[in-house]
Amino acid sequence: MNDHPQSERDEVLAKAHAAKEVAPILAALPTPEKNTLLRAAAETLIERREEILAANARDIATGRDAGMAESFIDRLRLDEARIDGIADGLRQVGSLDDPVGEIIQGRRMDNGILMRQVRVPLGVMGMVYEARPNVTVDAFGLALKSGNVALLRGSKSARESNTTLVEILQDVCAAHGLPREIVQLLPCETHDSVQDLITARGLVDVVIPRGSARLIEAVVTGATVPAIETGTGNCHFYVDAYADVDSAIDMVINGKTRRCSVCNATETVLIDASLPDPEKLRIIAALQAAGVTVHGDVDELASIGAEDIVAADDTDWGEEYLSFDIAAKIVDGVDGATEHIRLWSTGHTEAIATLNAYTARTFADRVDAAAVMINASTAFTDGEMYGMGAEIGISTQKLHARGPMALPELTSTKWILEGTGQTRA
Repeated sequence: MNDHPQSERDEVLAKAHAAKEVAPILAALPTPEKNTLLRAAAETLIERREEILAANARDIATGRDAGMAESFIDRLRLDEARIDGIADGLRQVGSLDDPVGEIIQGRRMDNGILMRQVRVPLGVMGMVYEARPNVTVDAFGLALKSGNVALLRGSKSARESNTTLVEILQDVCAAHGLPREIVQLLPCETHDSVQDLITARGLVDVVIPRGSARLIEAVVTGATVPAIETGTGNCHFYVDAYADVDSAIDMVINGKTRRCSVCNATETVLIDASLPDPEKLRIIAALQAAGVTVHGDVDELASIGAEDIVAADDTDWGEEYLSFDIAAKIVDGVDGATEHIRLWSTGHTEAIATLNAYTARTFADRVDAAAVMINASTAFTDGEMYGMGAEIGISTQKLHARGPMALPELTSTKWILEGTGQTRA
């Protein structure tokens, strides 16, 4: 028996219809007006900070009452600094070049027809995501600047925060003479609303999931609307025999502990068997001293003097921890490292520490991932770090977009041919 509430389905479809209606208005909005709106939204978020914090506190209290893990509470939490960061992200997007109307290529045909390929908005952009209420604002900002209407389906855990944020953003739109339907929040009472969104073919032009592997898989496999996959981040860091071990330790700890609940966090450290045992042990001990629980082959790591190791299985090698845990394995050089990564990588970010140029090049050539870091933390896979402003997610697929998705990745193209009456023989 289908217990899917008809009212919820009706709300999703009604909002999708409304989004489709206002999409042409946003697609034609001039760049200066977009930038003005983004700056106004940033200022209004700061002005109404107390409303946002109060709503977020309600979500956190509900989450704690439900036994939510602290790593997920961290994803959910907003504070003054994070709100400042969200507002700064909108300002940064406002300062970026508008991709809409950009000429990708063009030429004059032999018969005199002028042809050009230009960037255009995707249209109605559905976003399915978990926790992280900052995604609500990031999605609005990037969608607006790229001329897309945003249909946002956040998680139930962030309902209060998302509702408040979207109401603020809609108020800003209305104050600037634009439809409130430019950004809309979809119901989140049941998971069926996700299915309603991702099968609204003809109303929704693209859907982007961002969250757990389970969520992404459900969206990608269940969608009849075109979907862009933002993958999970089982990110590896390989410490080569030719690495500066002090520097490698700094990078591994940064990648693991800077913010463990994000997709670019380091989840596995691979250590070259050729490193002296005391150097191997230093890496493990430094992680433990930083409060990280190390998982691995207990006997293998005990042979170098490591203690307090948690026995690892395929779950440790294949999934994100999103917590202060890391898997550790000793591998046979770059061959062993890249083979392990080939078996277990999600194609997000892979990193190496080495002072050997040949090894660095070999690693970069062999690893199949959206980003490869050579002597840098995995934390740098980030749209803001790339100079893109706020990102909509990190795409791990190979069609349309790969890596951090920002403004250009939220557009399509169309060909415009301008003639003077030519006909084809």
